[in-house]
Amino acid sequence: MPVERVLPSSEGHDLIELTREIAAKEVAPRAAAEESAGRFPREVLRTLGASGLLGLPYPEEYGGAAQPQEVYLQVVEELAAAWLAVGLGVSVHTLSCFPVAFYGDAGQRERLLPGMLGGDLLGAYCLSEPQSGSDAAALTTRAVRDSGGFVVNGVKAWTTHGGVADFYTVMTRTSDDGARGISCLHVPAGTGGLSFGAPERKMGMRSSPTAQVRFDDVRVPADALVGAEGEGFKIAMAALDGGRLGIAACAVGVAQAAYDAALAYAKERRQFGSRIADFQGVGFMLADMATTIAAARALYLDAARLRDAGRPYGTRAAMAKLFATDACMRVTTDAVQIFGGYGYVEDFPVERYMREAKVLQIVEGTNQIQRLVISRALARD
Repeated sequence: MPVERVLPSSEGHDLIELTREIAAKEVAPRAAAEESAGRFPREVLRTLGASGLLGLPYPEEYGGAAQPQEVYLQVVEELAAAWLAVGLGVSVHTLSCFPVAFYGDAGQRERLLPGMLGGDLLGAYCLSEPQSGSDAAALTTRAVRDSGGFVVNGVKAWTTHGGVADFYTVMTRTSDDGARGISCLHVPAGTGGLSFGAPERKMGMRSSPTAQVRFDDVRVPADALVGAEGEGFKIAMAALDGGRLGIAACAVGVAQAAYDAALAYAKERRQFGSRIADFQGVGFMLADMATTIAAARALYLDAARLRDAGRPYGTRAAMAKLFATDACMRVTTDAVQIFGGYGYVEDFPVERYMREAKVLQIVEGTNQIQRLVISRALARD
């Protein structure tokens, strides 16, 4: 049964229904085969863009839909339940658009956002590096000013959509002043000197390319700078607060899909003359799964409503990302257990959900970093 959702407007309900229709017809039927083959679903993301689902939380004047986070995130959840590579793709694209939308000047917003939000262009977000992951302020990719703008050299790692994106939102060093020496640049694909490593061979999310992005004397004009010089770390952290909510929504979607599959199987599978759903050992597992998913959904929606109200939400976003992704790992593991031997083979989807769940505990800040963010907030006066 579809998840029962409480949405703030009739438009929100219409968007959820549209998302479910696209997910049922265009997304879910191809997920297993495309994941197995490692094919990137670019045409699916184009369909979402043409349907107005790639710019949901951004202003209508630039091609967005001006939807609250509360609606946008539930759309992401629905897509992730159908195919994580698609749900995560929407979340990463939204993250990549954030700096221009919130820190770009009027000219940049008018020039760049219509293409970014209209569905024709797909974004990637470049922060991590081979030696700079959780310690983002230690990044070494450098942009040096010249007469025409900036020359960029360095390597970014673990970039979702690396090699297939149409633009790259890049955090790069413009001075040696620690976190205050980082700036944000908008780099279109096809810029000279921009190249990519081979896609990483991953445990899960095989249809979503993750690759190094390499900058060898990449020249960009002065108006590629988003926000003020030295403001990049602040922009990156603000973007990640929203990105963590996207990951939380993805985690709830994957957990919901695993739970739905396990519940249906438990109602059909019979042992010792009874449905296994009627055995207390299995029934209690299902009860815990359903409760955990409901709690994770409530937590990310609480953080989204704080953001929509203009109130501080960063700590709550860290809590939502931490709780939802840990919950997803537990739920998908239990789903495999309920399926027994069948859960361990690719003929059933739960083994894929379990492999996908793991990466959600790592991306957009590991769950150990989320605990650090939360504990520091609690210790503040």
